Amino acid sequence: MPSFDIVSEVDKQEVKNAVEQTNKEVSTRFDFKGSDARVEQAEYVLTVYADDDFKLDQVQEILNGKLIKRGIDIKCLEMGKPEKVTGNKVKRSATVKTGVESELAKKIVKIIKDSKLKVQASIQGEAVRVTGAKRDLLQESIALVRKSVSDFPLQFQNFRD
Repeated sequence: MPSFDIVSEVDKQEVKNAVEQTNKEVSTRFDFKGSDARVEQAEYVLTVYADDDFKLDQVQEILNGKLIKRGIDIKCLEMGKPEKVTGNKVKRSATVKTGVESELAKKIVKIIKDSKLKVQASIQGEAVRVTGAKRDLLQESIALVRKSVSDFPLQFQNFRD
């Protein structure tokens, strides 16, 4: 029986490369001369440091651009609030969300069931597996999910006949 999985994954190596490119660009830019602007990565948590709010936003823009160039959808970033570190220095943490959260998974299953397509959707950990009798029905359900869920980056993998 044909099936596929709906997942949300981010390549950790690409995130690391984007962080390194951002730090390299920040260290060479004239407007950041003498500042302590940088981005640090711990697994899927990125922390942006800067001297003030304006520079914090500038570093964040550079990071977003590098992530997009590397094929990472910035909708998967969950931005934190800027916080004071010492003196006038500020930092902001951003978490890279991976996996389909349970609320979103339930929403996807509900969308597929309400569509009256002859496919079954089931939640399997951090993924949603969709099974159907025909390949065409699965492709219709992919189109339906793409149209309905646009606020979170999803990938469709393990397409099996």
